[in-house]
Amino acid sequence: MAAFRKGFPGFISRFFWFGISGVIGFIVDTGILYLLKGSLGLYGARAVSFFSAVLATWIFNRSITFRNRKSGHSKTREFGIYIALMLAGGSVNYTVYAFMIATSALAARQPVLGVACGSIAGMTINLLTSRFLLYRHNQPEESGSVNH
Repeated sequence: MAAFRKGFPGFISRFFWFGISGVIGFIVDTGILYLLKGSLGLYGARAVSFFSAVLATWIFNRSITFRNRKSGHSKTREFGIYIALMLAGGSVNYTVYAFMIATSALAARQPVLGVACGSIAGMTINLLTSRFLLYRHNQPEESGSVNH
C-alpha cells in the first residue's frame, strides 16, 4: 500500500498530462477530419486524422507526460511501437466513432460527437499501454543510445 501511495502523485500528474495530450490529439483529429471530409469522406478522412493525432500525441507524451520514463528504444523504433500500441486504443476509438456515425443522424451531421465518444473510449487503453508497455523505464536516456 505504501508503494501505491508513493506512486499516486506521479500517476495523477501523468494522467493530467496524458489528458492534455488527448485534448491536443482531439483538436488535431477533429481539425484534419473536418478539413478532409469533403474529399475523402467521413471514414477516409478519419483514418488520416487519427494517424495525424497519433503523431501529435507521441511528440507531446514523450516530451512532457513521460519525460521521466524512457522506452529504451531509438526515437524511430519508439514511434513504431507507440503506433502499434495506439492501434489497440484506436481500434476502440474508431469502432465507437463508426457506431455513432452509423446509428445516430446527429453524429453523422456533427461527426465531432463520434470523435469525442471514440476518443474517450480509447484514452484509457492508450494511457495504460503507454505507461506499462512502452514508457516503463524510470531512468534517463543514455547519451547517444536512443537518439538515432
